[in-house]
Amino acid sequence: MPPAAGSEVPPAAEVDYEGPRRRARRERAERRAARDRAVAIENARREAKRRVVGQSADAPNTVARSTIRGLKVLLWSALASVVAVALGLVLYFTPVMSARNVAISGATAVPQEQVLAAAAVAPGTPLLQINTDAVAERVATIRRIATARVQREYPSTLRITVVERVPVVVKDYPDGPHLFDRDGVDFATEPPPPTLPYLDADHPGPTDPATKAALEVMLALPPDVVAQVGRIAAPSVASIALTLTDGRVVVWGTNDRTDEKALKLAALLTQPGRTYDVSSPDLPTVK
Repeated sequence: MPPAAGSEVPPAAEVDYEGPRRRARRERAERRAARDRAVAIENARREAKRRVVGQSADAPNTVARSTIRGLKVLLWSALASVVAVALGLVLYFTPVMSARNVAISGATAVPQEQVLAAAAVAPGTPLLQINTDAVAERVATIRRIATARVQREYPSTLRITVVERVPVVVKDYPDGPHLFDRDGVDFATEPPPPTLPYLDADHPGPTDPATKAALEVMLALPPDVVAQVGRIAAPSVASIALTLTDGRVVVWGTNDRTDEKALKLAALLTQPGRTYDVSSPDLPTVK
């Protein structure tokens, strides 16, 4: 029955009508999508399975290669250690590399026989058994030798290099003249060289301050001035004096500013005079 006039009728609902053809197309599309999804899932499952199987197959090979490599390194290290130990034992206990020759360098005043006797190295001793420091200490006990160094020279030589003491001053004693080196060491009792200056000190030695001060002065002087010095007196550190071979006297004073005093004295000695005072290097005088 038609609605009464003047009444409001709601709009008719839109009907979504799907015909047979459209429905068929939609169903075919859904089936294709489902089939594609199933295929994709199956491919993904196969790929995952293949990867797992591949990793499982490669893992033993990797572990095996790593193990073999480690065993090879360990084997070669052990072999090298055995060879090194065997070689060391051969060199240490057999005369393959022994001290068949002892070469001495630097000894001029000291007889080589004295150095060999102090070294006390038995011929044929394997070089590795020789304590080079101990040999050097024994050689250095010779009074005239300042330092000694001992080296192995393979295959069969032991080299001993010495530095002999050089006399700087001489002092008279009842048993004869004693020679002193730059360190104040009394290393020989024998006639001195003709130009060696005499030392006047109460207690000469390497620990005596006056002796050390006098030697410092002698070592600072130029060679041409040292050749003119006949005697150096050092009753104390503060009153050092030189007497030249021609009788002239040098008042040195303390051993302060020694190098500067040495230069001033070399210039003053060119001037005539009997007494040269460089105790104050700022005001040197000649009388």
